[in-house]
Amino acid sequence: MSHLVSASEPSDTPTPDRGTGRRGGFFGRPRGRPELYSSYRQEQALFNTRAKAVGAAVLIAIAVLLPFNVSDDVLRILGLGLVLAIGGIGLNLITGYAGQVSLGHAFFVGVGAYTASVVAGDPEGRAFGLGITVIPVWILAAGAMAALCGVIVAPLATRLRGLYLAVVTLGLVFLGTYVFTEWASVTGGPGVGREAPRPVLFGDDLTLDSAFTSDQKLYWFFLALLLIGALAARNIARSRIGRAFGAIRDRDIAAGVMGVDLARYKLIAFTVSSFYAGVCGSLLFVANRHFGPEQFGLIMSIQFVAIVFIGGAATISGTIMGALLIASLPRISAEIAHLFPFISTAPNTSPNIFEVEAILYGGLIVAFLLFEPRGLFGVWLRMRMYWKSFPFTY
Repeated sequence: MSHLVSASEPSDTPTPDRGTGRRGGFFGRPRGRPELYSSYRQEQALFNTRAKAVGAAVLIAIAVLLPFNVSDDVLRILGLGLVLAIGGIGLNLITGYAGQVSLGHAFFVGVGAYTASVVAGDPEGRAFGLGITVIPVWILAAGAMAALCGVIVAPLATRLRGLYLAVVTLGLVFLGTYVFTEWASVTGGPGVGREAPRPVLFGDDLTLDSAFTSDQKLYWFFLALLLIGALAARNIARSRIGRAFGAIRDRDIAAGVMGVDLARYKLIAFTVSSFYAGVCGSLLFVANRHFGPEQFGLIMSIQFVAIVFIGGAATISGTIMGALLIASLPRISAEIAHLFPFISTAPNTSPNIFEVEAILYGGLIVAFLLFEPRGLFGVWLRMRMYWKSFPFTY
């Protein structure tokens, strides 16, 4: 019976390929058979094939070297996309992985933004500030405060699902807009706003030019934080918590019958998602240099929902692709205006680039929901499968 027991246990050691006598190659699987797994642990590995590991390394290398080959205005767009990707990953954890509809993401982003500004703000300034400029302190404080708000909201939200949950989280946006507008000593008030926290790292102010431009330094800073956040989210998704999220998303009643603590895991989903939103808010403030309370409204929540659906629900890499696309829409709208002179750049004239951007938002969401529900990640899967089966069509 010993051979039966050992066969049922997961093993990370390379095993010989029956019939060929070859031993396992990279990642403990036989060479030439990258999708043959001998254990669940191998299948759920961070990079379960050699191609994925090499591809990720190449993409990271390209992303690191990109600032030397593009202009600063393009870097600003890419940096904004990286920051939006962090918030999008948080929303994808609760919506894509856990299946809980949330339209209140902008509220938690605003909480994180103003928490960071208060912690790092000038004590002698017009708005309230503590003067703690250490980057890890105000970033973690922003995430922690947003997560605390998520913990407060979660017990109410865990009793609801579907449309009712969406309406409750939507109410948070209007509540947050009112609080941010009226609390002028913290937010600066409508139409005025307040300055963003200054990112000083090892004595170097990332918003000032030195050996590298400020846009290059901010881009690398956002990229590093995105890689950390994406790695953490991917590990959550393939852990016991992630499997519980998937069970709740697919059928919460069945998950509860099987022993999944629904209230506990929904609380975890809201807390982690809110933490990501808070970190995103603190960095979004830095990326835009200035923010007013009216900007953390319904439009921002829709923007994050668009990132999830356009990029692909329940995918980390898809979220990053969706965030980069959404961040590029203003630039795309401006380029369209150059191609069609009848499109105005003035907001009071119709049609204008802002209307074009809104049309692109709605059109992309509808198009992906109708023709590619898996988003940009699904497009990538189709391309990959095409080249894997080329020249055959099956």
